[in-house]
Formats: sequence, structure tokens, C-alpha cells
Amino acid sequence: MLHRIRAFFHERGVWEVETPLLSAGASTDPFLESFVTRYRGPGAAGGRDYYLQTSPEFAMKRLLAAGSGPIYQICKSFRNGEFGAHHHPEFTMLEWYQPGYNHHDLMDEVESLICAILGCGGAQRVTYKALFECHLGLDPHGSGIDELRQCATFHGIVLEGHDENDRDTWLALLLTHLIEPNLGAEQPLFVYDYPASQAMLARLSGGTPAVAERFELYVGGVELANGFHELCDAGEQRQRFEKNQQARSAMGLPEVPVDGALLAALDSGLPDCAGVALGVDRLVMLAIGAASLSEVVSFPIDRA
Repeated sequence: MLHRIRAFFHERGVWEVETPLLSAGASTDPFLESFVTRYRGPGAAGGRDYYLQTSPEFAMKRLLAAGSGPIYQICKSFRNGEFGAHHHPEFTMLEWYQPGYNHHDLMDEVESLICAILGCGGAQRVTYKALFECHLGLDPHGSGIDELRQCATFHGIVLEGHDENDRDTWLALLLTHLIEPNLGAEQPLFVYDYPASQAMLARLSGGTPAVAERFELYVGGVELANGFHELCDAGEQRQRFEKNQQARSAMGLPEVPVDGALLAALDSGLPDCAGVALGVDRLVMLAIGAASLSEVVSFPIDRA
């Protein structure tokens, strides 16, 4: 499968790259926890903390800003505390970037790769808004917290340990509990144009309401890929990092060092591009009909 993935990108003139697993900066996302390790050696008097990457995204964007052109990478990524049928603290990620693409262009390419690997038919596409309207009769952009809470309560969903006044928390619960398990059951399904508050690293559209130019791919109820029309504005990215730090503080989580090298790369000029991260272990799991990542990982964390 790795050979077929590499052949796919070789045919399209996309360069394979390798970036460090360790970084002086960490993901500020309050819902991701990075592994941290301490380096002791030359250039680090008293030692210095480094973080195992949750994704190679930041380093790859530095390459894009330096003029790399289209690039991809197959590498290990790490997310502390994640373990289950579809999650593992150490996993294999395929990530790639295409200068000059928007998120619709990249969905076309993701579809081509998935069809080549899984031998499936073409993918369907639906907006995030249409998805909620079809399954729950709700407008995810306009429904208030009370309406979202009532829908969750009606379906027996209880919110514990999270902010009850956060719309995105309710939307995430409704999506994961009531909608997601059935997505992509018949054929791959792209969900795109997420709420602006869930933009993460995506740019926002100019429409009303503005939406995040972002997509996720589902196959057999499994989220397989997450892609963006990438945010290139360094000032906006700084603001989003600061907002994440504030959210971490409100949740009682420690602040983490922002990746200054990424911000410097954005300041120098990131080309208009789209990028996507795809879980290779999940892809293998789907290809062979396995029910859990533990069936395709050589040694799961409990046997590592």
C-alpha cells in the first residue's frame, strides 16, 4: 500500500519530503495533547523541551514558503491520550500540499487516491449545513445553544466535563453520536464548508455566513482525512493561536510554545495552497475490512 501511495504521487510530480518529528513549538489546539521530551546537549544549557509532532503540517508549510512546490510526506505522528478502535497515540500520517489548489481541487485528488487504493466508486459531497439539516433538521450555522442542547437531550446525549455554553461542543457531539457512524456507508463521502468557528488552519469564505474552506472524508463511518484551503495570513494565524491559548487556560490546560518558525514562514509568504492529512492506519484498516487499528498496527501501545 505504501508503494502504491508513493507511485500515485510520483506520477503527479509531487515530491516526497521528510521533516523532524521533534519541534520546539507545539500544537495550541486545546483538544490535542502533545508528547513532550527534554533535550540535554550542546546549545541547550540546562535542557530544552521539544514536542513530538501531532502532524507534520507546520514544518511542511515552512518548506512550501521556501519554494518547495507540491510535496507529500508519510510519517509518524503522536497524540497523547488517544486510544481506541480508530485512535492510537502513535500513528502513520500521509499529508500533502498542492500550491494553486483550493479545497474543492484537493477533494478531487483525494478521491482519485482513495479510489486507486480501495477500489471504490466515486465519492459523494455534501456541505456541513446540508448534513445537519438532512439528519437532524437543524441549521448548524444558525441554531442556538438551547436548540442544540434540546436535540442532544432528546437523543439521550449527556454532556460531561465540557463547556455547556460552547456551540462547537454541542455540534461535535451531535455529529459524532448521531451522524458520523453512518457516513460513507455506501460510498466515500466528503463533508465540506464547516462553521467558521471550526476553521482551525483553514481560510474563511467571503459568503454570509462565512464558512471554513475545509473538508473531511468519511468511508464506512470512519473519518479518514481532514483537508483545508490553507490560511496564508500570518496575522490571522497569530490571532487563532492566541485564541487557542485562551481556550486552553479556560480549560485548565497549560499554555504551550507557539511555533514561531511557522509564523515567520507565513510572514515571508506562503503560496496559495490546499493541504490534507490522511490516516494511513485507518486506510489499511478499511482496505482489509478490519474493525480496529490494533489489527493493523504491528504492536499497539499496550504491547509496545
